[in-house]
Amino acid sequence: MLRAILNLIWLVTGGLWLALGYVLFGVIACILIITIPAGIASFRMARYAFWPFGSAVVAKPVGAMGGAMSGLGNVIWFLVAGLWLALGHITTAVAQAVTIIGIPLAIANLKMIPVTCFPFGKVIVPRNALPPGERPLHSL
Repeated sequence: MLRAILNLIWLVTGGLWLALGYVLFGVIACILIITIPAGIASFRMARYAFWPFGSAVVAKPVGAMGGAMSGLGNVIWFLVAGLWLALGHITTAVAQAVTIIGIPLAIANLKMIPVTCFPFGKVIVPRNALPPGERPLHSL
């Protein structure tokens, strides 16, 4: 129940705008065939930015080539979209931190920045779907 309340407050205080930013970058990325993986990552992040509480970010198990491709994808993503989306998170966090109720949301917003900047090689899962003993990279 608490997660649902936090998600609703999040949605009203900036989550909708953050999610729309991710959708915009996703649509732009899907214009070219070679950047479709970035578009898909952006749509995953849009869902996370829209309704984050109750989710966790975990590392995706990958082979050697997948790790190199994820690394290259993260560098390109950071330069094209990640930096701008991270600035959106920082701006929203500052606005949320103005009120006492918004401080936990601002902290959650800042916790989302690492996955915003480097989404490849990570998976967003429901917190209750984590295998026993697995620690998420971060969770809300």
